[in-house]
Amino acid sequence: MEECKSGVLSVTDGQSQVHKVKLVLYNDALLIQKEEWVNVPLDDEDEVFLNMVREVEIEREGSGGLGLCVKGGAEHRLPVLISRIIKNHAADRCKQLLVGDAILRVNGINVETCTHDEVVTLLKQAEGSVITLAVRHFRPASHFLNRNNGHKGEASVTSTSAADTVLPVETGDESLGFRHIPALPRLEKQFLTAITIPLLYARLSRYLAGTDMLRDNAFEVMGVDGSFSGPVTCEDNRSLAEWLQALSTNTQSLLSQMIQMTNRLLPPADHIMHMVWSNQRMSADKHQQPWKPKFLSLKAADIYLFDQPPMHSGDWSRCDAKYKVYECMFKVLKDDELPDDRQHCCSVQTGGRDLIILSMDSRADLLHLEKAWYHTSNTAVRRLVSKTFGCTWRGKLSGLILDMDQGFSLYDHDSKSFLWTYRFAQLKGSSDDGRTKLKLQFNADTKHVDTRELECTDLQTLLFCIHAFLSAKLSTVDPAFLSNY
Repeated sequence: MEECKSGVLSVTDGQSQVHKVKLVLYNDALLIQKEEWVNVPLDDEDEVFLNMVREVEIEREGSGGLGLCVKGGAEHRLPVLISRIIKNHAADRCKQLLVGDAILRVNGINVETCTHDEVVTLLKQAEGSVITLAVRHFRPASHFLNRNNGHKGEASVTSTSAADTVLPVETGDESLGFRHIPALPRLEKQFLTAITIPLLYARLSRYLAGTDMLRDNAFEVMGVDGSFSGPVTCEDNRSLAEWLQALSTNTQSLLSQMIQMTNRLLPPADHIMHMVWSNQRMSADKHQQPWKPKFLSLKAADIYLFDQPPMHSGDWSRCDAKYKVYECMFKVLKDDELPDDRQHCCSVQTGGRDLIILSMDSRADLLHLEKAWYHTSNTAVRRLVSKTFGCTWRGKLSGLILDMDQGFSLYDHDSKSFLWTYRFAQLKGSSDDGRTKLKLQFNADTKHVDTRELECTDLQTLLFCIHAFLSAKLSTVDPAFLSNY
């Protein structure tokens, strides 16, 4: 899996706190990585050294102390640990002790079950200039004791551990540093993957959920499995545009691959033409938030709207809404037609007079949908070939036939004959009363115009179908027609 893009950005969590994260984009997934303390691997020789019990001799000068600090004890369910080695004093000069070493024996006396004070007393009262300690490195504590190496103060071993006991040193010098030993186990911050968002069917949005409020230089990615990035903030508009472009490219590429794979299993008449996430404008009296995510698909002759993408064949029958594309009117909304501050909107007016307002995440998504809509509609009409609408003409029950080859034809049910026929190219104009009456004007010849008045109870669907048939006919005459969209 090849990395496409990465960068350190800011993300806001559920408590409105901002954290630095690293985003790593792959072809099929977005990784959200957070900084964590991790072990720095040691070589084999150092590992052997740290795991062995070591006999260490500390040589004192006169009656001076050992020059080390200890934490822990049996009362804390911990061994007594060396928490600090004071520079240039006895424990430091022996060059064999590490911060995080557990003291097992003092001059041969086992202290593994002793309390903190018992071990301190034994160390202080040990006689002779040389004190022998048996130690073994205690790795869990080492990470915390060495975490702030080189800084004032120390991390506690546990929340119940006693404060350091400092064994006396030879001088009163308190400007003491910490000893750095390269082989000591240590932690360092690294970015580790906390969230993996699959990009197939993933949704990308710059808006606050359900609203028309655009985030400032920020976006959010939501996976179909419920994973999400949280609001990710970029440094500037350029960085935002680059991330949006990279994410959109990968998600659309995966959708295209899924469409191709699915279509191999379907007959041509049932092929998927386009799939994309959108947001539908909902009724204010039904929803507190006016915009709801909808997955839109153009398949065969239909437009589908889903709450969740169709990932299995049975999902297509569980769509939220379904309409014939040639029985609807698609329109890209102008700025003065937008319902609120959401950009890149379109409307789908159905023959049943439902008005669906959709918002896309980008201008490119909107234009791709427009082109896919007309391609789907034209393809569906060419496969349909003809469609008949019941109507009345001059008081007689008739059938108005839209046919890709013949154009407009009126069929009389009583006489079982065609009363008139006009090619699509002869249509000069039309008008309607918005309810049932339709007036069609045809160029009969260069000098005469025939006017045909009809009544149709399904007038809106008829008008949209006429538009769809005219568009499909034009696309067959002029193959470059769709390239204009």
